[in-house]
Amino acid sequence: MISLVLFALAGILLGGVIQLVKSDATKFSVGITAVLAVLAAAGGFAWWPGEA
Repeated sequence: MISLVLFALAGILLGGVIQLVKSDATKFSVGITAVLAVLAAAGGFAWWPGEA
């Protein structure tokens, strides 16, 4: 269950990265959002095998 939530969060954050790039936001804000998206996806993969 938690892996699904983390994958959903990663998708939302990835959409935010795309919108930030389109709106010419600062590289810092794009980078922070991208790092959070990667961490959420990594967390989703980390918790995936633990669920049965």
